[in-house]
Amino acid sequence: VTYAEDISNKSPSALIYSTHLFYSEYNFTLSALWSPFLVKYKESDPEGHSFNSLMSLYLDEADEEWANEIKNFDYVIISVGQWFFRPLLYYQDGQLIGCHKCNHSNITSLTRYYGYKMAFQTTFKTLLSLKNYEGVTFLRTFSAAHFENGDWNNGGSCDRTRPFTKELKIEEYNKEFYLTQVEEFRKAKVEGIQNGLRFVLINVTEIMWLRPDGHPNRYGHSMNRNVSVNDCVHWCLPGPIDTWNEFLVYLMKRELLLREKD
Repeated sequence: VTYAEDISNKSPSALIYSTHLFYSEYNFTLSALWSPFLVKYKESDPEGHSFNSLMSLYLDEADEEWANEIKNFDYVIISVGQWFFRPLLYYQDGQLIGCHKCNHSNITSLTRYYGYKMAFQTTFKTLLSLKNYEGVTFLRTFSAAHFENGDWNNGGSCDRTRPFTKELKIEEYNKEFYLTQVEEFRKAKVEGIQNGLRFVLINVTEIMWLRPDGHPNRYGHSMNRNVSVNDCVHWCLPGPIDTWNEFLVYLMKRELLLREKD
């Protein structure tokens, strides 16, 4: 057991949701960088931020909160998805090109998958072109929510206490998110080989779909308000996401062996 020093305030960005922990015994820093869309974004709802408020995405501009931080990282883990369900305005080259679920008749309607695809294109393009970056990039694939009997905001919950059986196939929209990101990952992996960069997939989509029992459900609590929420998105119970760590450690060890062979 070892304990970290929280050096978050010493970071140039010092974001409220980003954390930097230094483990002196191992000369090792672990950073969690808050970037829910991977690309640049801002609030765009005149009524202010809420769970379902309108936001603007600049699909061809990487979020500087991670892009400016990682050039000296040895390992980068990308993990993003659920925020793309909310109402979004899409910008490219500084111009509004469309939106998802924004309810404006004079704006071209584009799917959530379009925004997701472009966000990953920009992310991988940034990693491939980032000066001095020599790290290994891991993509942790999309993990589905498990709301039943309604959506998150109209009575949906996740009361199951056991995994699904394998016969229950993943829902189509979850599969589409997975296929969208993996397509962009494969392109980046091929280009990365040419540039001496490694891209590795941590594929959790199908196995996590089988674990509706891993969410806090009604035992979840809002961070800033004294209310309970049915949380069927986050993975707060022991078991399911512990496997993610097992996968990561295995793949990191494999990367070290490959480097030794080279």
